[in-house]
Amino acid sequence: KGAAALQLQSKVTLGAKGDSHTVQIKKKGASDKILINLNWSSPADLDLGCFYELTDGRKSVIDGLQFSKGRGGPQDVVTRQGCYTQPPWIWHMGDDQTGSQMSDGEYILINPKGYSEIKRMTIYAFIYEGVSWLDTKPTVTVNVPGSPEIVVKLGGENNSARFCAIAGLEFEASGGLMSSMIGRGGASVKVTKLISFHQGQHVDCDKTYNWGINWGGPGGK
Repeated sequence: KGAAALQLQSKVTLGAKGDSHTVQIKKKGASDKILINLNWSSPADLDLGCFYELTDGRKSVIDGLQFSKGRGGPQDVVTRQGCYTQPPWIWHMGDDQTGSQMSDGEYILINPKGYSEIKRMTIYAFIYEGVSWLDTKPTVTVNVPGSPEIVVKLGGENNSARFCAIAGLEFEASGGLMSSMIGRGGASVKVTKLISFHQGQHVDCDKTYNWGINWGGPGGK
């Protein structure tokens, strides 16, 4: 897929729901992290989060709700905020309560050392009462080192649900195990535009994308 995507020199914008674009992962230096950013246009509070599954079957979620109340931590410690220096190799940088164009919004970082251990991710956002998706105009950008950034925007959708799955990431390797392909151009990540709204938030999204996570209560594990 991806024929409907608008490709520019510096970025690829996925235009329609279901559009996808695959980029090769050719770098794995310490600075070659994948950056996933959520930004929005009004002074409202949106939260960036993700479901993730590792190749060994472990899976979980990371967002501000999960690492609130002191359950988060620095990038080199495994907490509800994830961990950058060991599995899951995914770390949420923290909460940004404005997301305006004067701010960077929120980021999830993926460590290049862990590319071979990550199978898939679902990137989502949720908002609090008082604003709408039309008001906030959220955009997710996936920046893979050495490739044009991939941009996924909400269009004119104005769903009453406060939770939206925006993009799916699938880490792939052709012709063998991903760990043997990293650094040789064989590993890749496919980004797909999802845009699905979920009244039941995390649990509803879980069912839609077959995550099978055991939830201990509404909105959290």
